[in-house]
Order: sequence, then C-alpha cells, then structure tokens
Amino acid sequence: MHAPKSRTLLKILAALVAAWLALVSLPSHAEYADVVLNRRAEKEGVRPVVFPHWFHRMRFRCKVCHSELGFKMRAGANDVTMADIIDGKFCGMCHNDQIAWGAANCDLCHSGKKGLPPGIYGGSSTTGPGKW
Repeated sequence: MHAPKSRTLLKILAALVAAWLALVSLPSHAEYADVVLNRRAEKEGVRPVVFPHWFHRMRFRCKVCHSELGFKMRAGANDVTMADIIDGKFCGMCHNDQIAWGAANCDLCHSGKKGLPPGIYGGSSTTGPGKW
C-alpha cells in the first residue's frame, strides 16, 4: 500500500522540479545580451561596437563595471569615447593589453554590421560578438 503513495509523491515532486526549472531558465534579455554602441562609431568611420554583456556578466558581478568602472545601469546612458578607453576609463580599465586586449585591436570590439542601430540584442541564447 505504501508504493502507490510514494509514486504519487515522486510524481508531484518531479512536476514541481520541472516547473521550477522552467521558470528559472526563462531568458533574461538584459543580463545576457549583446549591447550595440553606435551613437558615434559610424560617424567616425568605424563599425558599431558589439559589447558582449553576456560574456562579461558570466565572469563578473554587476558591481565590477557598474560601480567600480563607472558604467550607468541603463543602455545608452554612457558616453564612452576611444579617448576615455585609451586613458584607462570605462572599458580601458581592463582592455589595456595587460588584463585584456587593448584599444589597438579595433575589430575585436568594432565588429557590428554597418547601419546596426544601438540597443540590446538577443537574450540568454545570444551567439556572441560580431554576429549582429
């Protein structure tokens, strides 16, 4: 008599776990997306920047960039220039040829297709930089 009750409990537990996993795996569009920066890139003769937020977010806590490096928590709210990066601000804090590649490797960041408008693209299943 105990076997049917334990099977029922196992089925209920399995259904609860499946429902929890389904909720947890919903896409998180801003957290693991690519951010395209093209406010001035094409005006200055270079391709748009594709910032792989997903790649950085998987490795660092939000506070690293949004508190310690000075990035505002809203896409499009940061006025980042190459001069800032070369001076060691924003991206340049890490992209300095010591921690990560430096500003001379233009195509690693300026990898977007011409005409790509600024914004957030993709979600948790984004294919990474340069695919937009």
